[in-house]
Amino acid sequence: MTRGGRLAAIVGALAFVELTSGVLQGYYTPFLTDIARHFGVHDADVNWLEGAQLMLSALVVPLFAKLGDRLGHRRMLLLSAVVTAIASFGLALAPNWGWFLAAWALQGVYVVWLPLEIALVWARSRGGERPAATTAKAAGVLVAALEVGAIAGALGGGALIDALPLQTVLLIPAIAVAACAVVIALFVRDLPEAPVERHRFDGRGLLLVSLALMTLTGGLSAMRLEGVGSPLAWGLVAVGALVLVPFARHSLAHPDPLVDVRMFRDPALWPVFLTAGLFGMIVLGAQAPLSTFARTDPAAVGYGLGTSGFETSLIIGAYVLTMAVGALLYPLAARLASPRLALAGAAALVGLGYGLFVPLHESYAQVLVNMIIAGLGSGALVAALPATAAAAAPDAQTGVATGLTNSVKTVGGAIASCVFGLALMAGAGETAGSLAGYMTVWIVCAAAALVAAGCLLLVVPRGTAAFERPAAR
Repeated sequence: MTRGGRLAAIVGALAFVELTSGVLQGYYTPFLTDIARHFGVHDADVNWLEGAQLMLSALVVPLFAKLGDRLGHRRMLLLSAVVTAIASFGLALAPNWGWFLAAWALQGVYVVWLPLEIALVWARSRGGERPAATTAKAAGVLVAALEVGAIAGALGGGALIDALPLQTVLLIPAIAVAACAVVIALFVRDLPEAPVERHRFDGRGLLLVSLALMTLTGGLSAMRLEGVGSPLAWGLVAVGALVLVPFARHSLAHPDPLVDVRMFRDPALWPVFLTAGLFGMIVLGAQAPLSTFARTDPAAVGYGLGTSGFETSLIIGAYVLTMAVGALLYPLAARLASPRLALAGAAALVGLGYGLFVPLHESYAQVLVNMIIAGLGSGALVAALPATAAAAAPDAQTGVATGLTNSVKTVGGAIASCVFGLALMAGAGETAGSLAGYMTVWIVCAAAALVAAGCLLLVVPRGTAAFERPAAR
């Protein structure tokens, strides 16, 4: 089989993995209330599921990304699939809420799949003629599969919960994840050149970065729940920020650090990380406000759309579908212009989509058009950011670089979730968020996206290989 044929076969197998990842992300949402009733907990306790996975993802992405660079990306991808499968079966078999919460958190290991896959594809393609373009094209396919899986998961979960017992419904994604592990084991192969371990694993770096990320995200979550005046929340945020100082010093002194902080000074990489963080504020922080705004009754508070659950799901579905389209179109845009212009254009589309919310938010059609515009840019960014990071990073740190795009996106989302929650509470009614709060969400999202676009256009040095269109051959 030719190099291209082997790579296509691997991308096909990885697309199945991402399809399952999307199913996991969309499947459970329609019946979270059923889960709460099954375990006899309050609806508010469901928020702990998101918080638990958020904290775990902050821990496992740096670890698995670094081990992927040292031990092989395929090996760590397979291990993460096995762990996710065990956790998924644990959800179906959990005897109480505590076990369910622990299994749910452990299932969050799937967040490492896409960064490891992009690093694996880059390692396979970098010996070809256009490795960056090949990786970007593969990333578009993987993200498109992810978004299709998210839609299928949401539709499937909503349909099955009305027809089957809860534990049976919970078993279905577990079987799908187990199939993923089999697909990886059979159809994804490591390169003949195995990574060489030259230094002792950076355990101290793992401890420090874990402490920093856990306290930062924990503090932001506490601030969202308890308010801006919470001493505990501010204390956790302060500890997290302070721990970053010894972590940076340790990273600079270690011969093979878990996360090389020098990458944050690399002019080819730090704009990508900044864009990922700003994008995380949007893609992870703004979706809940969108849903609540659409459901708000304008007759009661003077704003909102008053949509039904199904009408709201159509908006989300259109957004997810256009994300898939944007992911597939990004490689074409990068080839016709350049990766730099395509990335900046994608960020600008996101900024335009959310900026249009400020004057245009009074009708269903207006909101739908705004989300379609933002979705095209969002899909391109989801695919392009890890692929660009892989192309710009040193060969021995592609997994770390792609993982960092995920980590900083998570931190950006945690910050935005806190800020947006506080903004919506200011001046809010008994149940509905304030219009000024929604305006704040839209303005911050638009500004973040436009700052990212400007950074990519103005800061990245000319001639940076990962951002330039390959010369015609």
